[in-house]
Amino acid sequence: MSTLIQRMVGVSRFDQRIVEEVEADAGANGQALTVVLLASLGAGVGWIGVGPGRLAPIVMLTSVATMGWVAWACLTYLIGTRWFPEPQTKTDVGELLRTLGFAGSPAVLFALAMVPGARAIVTPVVALITLAAMIVAVRQALDYTSVLRAVSVCLAAWVVVLAVLWVIGVFFSPVVS
Repeated sequence: MSTLIQRMVGVSRFDQRIVEEVEADAGANGQALTVVLLASLGAGVGWIGVGPGRLAPIVMLTSVATMGWVAWACLTYLIGTRWFPEPQTKTDVGELLRTLGFAGSPAVLFALAMVPGARAIVTPVVALITLAAMIVAVRQALDYTSVLRAVSVCLAAWVVVLAVLWVIGVFFSPVVS
């Protein structure tokens, strides 16, 4: 069995064997949560920075990221097993929590965005690598033979998330304004 760091690196390198290992290890939920926390911390440090007055926004980002991870896994489960299943698709929310949690591993590198002048390069590169890791995680967790089907699930989930955020924005924008 791989260590946490080996798993993070393996998933970041799209190693399907490591993704399968994480998927099968029901005891790895705590590790997946650790990855989500590390990734959100990396994003917070990279985008918000460090110093006085920056802790509260980083804590908020970490809280939102953790809730988003759980919601994303549940949504991916519903879409992947109800709308786009293949005959061999067999999974549970726990498998998606673990694989998607570890798929966030590349996001730890968002911390490099705090380097002066690096944000414009770091942000899109890390975002694309993280998206690719998510697609691999979805493909493995849902036992898909097609990468296109995994991309479809990710896109469908993304559209649902954007729609929900839009509705929230419509209802709360007058209050915030």
